[in-house]
Amino acid sequence: MTNKQDYHFLKLNMPEDEAENLLFSKTAIAKVWLIGEGLGASEQFKAQKGTRFIPYSQLPPRMVRKDTCNNSTTPAMAVPKTLQNVHSCENWLPRRVMSAWRIAGMVHVLEGWNEHECGNNVLDMEKVWSAAILHGSRLVAQA
Repeated sequence: MTNKQDYHFLKLNMPEDEAENLLFSKTAIAKVWLIGEGLGASEQFKAQKGTRFIPYSQLPPRMVRKDTCNNSTTPAMAVPKTLQNVHSCENWLPRRVMSAWRIAGMVHVLEGWNEHECGNNVLDMEKVWSAAILHGSRLVAQA
């Protein structure tokens, strides 16, 4: 990661055994970049050819570097096959695919949870993930 503020925020909010894999970089030589909404054009053009951008933001960042970099979508899941009358939701995702944020909201209702996860406040990611899988949502394979 090249944004120091985002780096410290993510590091504090990750499990310790996973946080050790997150590195702050002062150079642009990393082949995989975790990117937020604030990624600017100048930063994108510093990336080497073949760099993979993986967004962690709720909305996809504006990508100006389309010629040489591999871009992933925002975190997303395919909706359960039993869910009817849902053909498209977000214009940057394929049909019957929703952002993880929307899936989590639906899971909260299905499970009858009263907690509210707002902004960066996530109560128990493993609990929400497991419930989403149990209700039929599935991870979308990303290039």
